[in-house]
Amino acid sequence: MICPRCGEPLTRYQSFAGLVWQCARCGGRAVALSVLRKAVDERTVRALWVTATQGGIRSPLRCPSCQKPMRQAVAGVSVPVTIDVCELCQFVWTDAGELEQMPPAPPPPQPQQPDLPPEAKEALAMAKVEALSQRTRRYGDEELPDSLLHTALLLLGLPVEEENFLQRQPWMTWLTAFTITAVSLIAFFDLERAIRTLALVPAEWWRYGGITLFTSFFVHGSIFHLLSNLYFLVVFGDNVEDFLGHTRFLLLLTLSTLVGDVMHIAFDPRPDIPCIGASGGISGVVLFYALAFPHAKLYLAYRWYWFIRVFSLPAWVLALIWVALQLLGVAGQMYGASGVSALAHLGGAAMGFVYWLLWRNQPEPPN
Repeated sequence: MICPRCGEPLTRYQSFAGLVWQCARCGGRAVALSVLRKAVDERTVRALWVTATQGGIRSPLRCPSCQKPMRQAVAGVSVPVTIDVCELCQFVWTDAGELEQMPPAPPPPQPQQPDLPPEAKEALAMAKVEALSQRTRRYGDEELPDSLLHTALLLLGLPVEEENFLQRQPWMTWLTAFTITAVSLIAFFDLERAIRTLALVPAEWWRYGGITLFTSFFVHGSIFHLLSNLYFLVVFGDNVEDFLGHTRFLLLLTLSTLVGDVMHIAFDPRPDIPCIGASGGISGVVLFYALAFPHAKLYLAYRWYWFIRVFSLPAWVLALIWVALQLLGVAGQMYGASGVSALAHLGGAAMGFVYWLLWRNQPEPPN
């Protein structure tokens, strides 16, 4: 993290709201948008984001994280201050003293404490200290999120995305997820027949005029197969659709599905085995997300019996790990040891990379 004004490395420290990076020379500070929301009034933060992303002027400063030019927005306070916002990393840069001029977030309501005897108060305080000490030793630098849903997802081994703002509603992501769910649930009543009719068979890819290249996208072999694909589509698809717009997002999903199917048809050594699932198309969306938002923070949990440690990785690092795993999966697929089409995943991811090259510098479509 480099100071956009001085070029000096920023010093990281833990505030009551979260991690803050500060320049020792000029006093400027960089914070994530989610951290700023805990320290500054919610309406002010939302107004800053909307102003910066919808007509904000280009800032001469570069993001301390990704080094791309930021956008300027004026905070509506008694003495207006100009804040610099990075749309990609969702980082905010404030010069010395600007953060203190913004209206603070209201303190959370304090529950009314019952009147306890001194011995009970002392025992309660010691219990809180011990619980905090154990939690620090157990979880390290990161803590389990307050949301029970996010905690459950982490314990299931799924990545959890840091909270972010969207400029437009991801209608196409939701519609695609609904259609996949509806078709898959109907197919579960007679899965064998659905696979015979809708699945992609490499040796017969031209069946029904080649439409199985796309119908296989909507059929899944189990509830877990369906839910895992839906999760990655919804978590990463909304940001990609927000970046590209509805039409470009749908085209990315379609082309990634098609290229993934072509890779599977061309190289899978089992031409008679049906192929189903949306993961090829979703792989293109996931890789585009990692390239468009490389510094987006994703939380993961490492679990060993009762020991749990939560850590975070930037999206680009997680994408590299995922690609390496797919390359290993291709080896298993070529020897017939895996029922997962890593070839389709890599084909979809390759389309996501090409799509990012085409649209990374294009202006965003209108809201």
